Amino acid sequence: MDVALGGTFDPVHDGHRRLFERAFELGDVTVGLTSDDLAPKTRHEDRPVRSFDQRKDRLEGELEPVAEEYDRTFEIRTLTEPTGIATEPPFDYLVVSPETVDGGEKINEIRRDRGLDPLEVVVVPHLRAEDGDIISSTRIVNGEIDEHGHLLDGDGQ
Repeated sequence: MDVALGGTFDPVHDGHRRLFERAFELGDVTVGLTSDDLAPKTRHEDRPVRSFDQRKDRLEGELEPVAEEYDRTFEIRTLTEPTGIATEPPFDYLVVSPETVDGGEKINEIRRDRGLDPLEVVVVPHLRAEDGDIISSTRIVNGEIDEHGHLLDGDGQ
């Protein structure tokens, strides 16, 4: 089975790792990584995002051991539009987080319009930080939590 997954992944955190794990449970994975132009447009808050090449290098390092554990392959492709790679024929599954379910529905509309079968959208629940709020890259960048959801004291410690 072929699995699509997309995002900015900056910085990578345990919530992302849960997405990766679920994706590899389902099949071989193609990750659409937002381009430098698209990444800021997908943020709910204006914040710095590392370059595509930096994010890709980090993402490869995260994906390699999970792919190996499941005896799967992966590919990272540039995502230049939000619906991106998942509108292409070869995919069976789309792995999403709760806030991107609507994007999955839009992708399936596009697929139907193109005469393709819809994808099975697999929603992976958020992971919660120690304070009960979700783990997010924005919270990490803002110095509230670390990549595992542990609360920081405000100066990144």
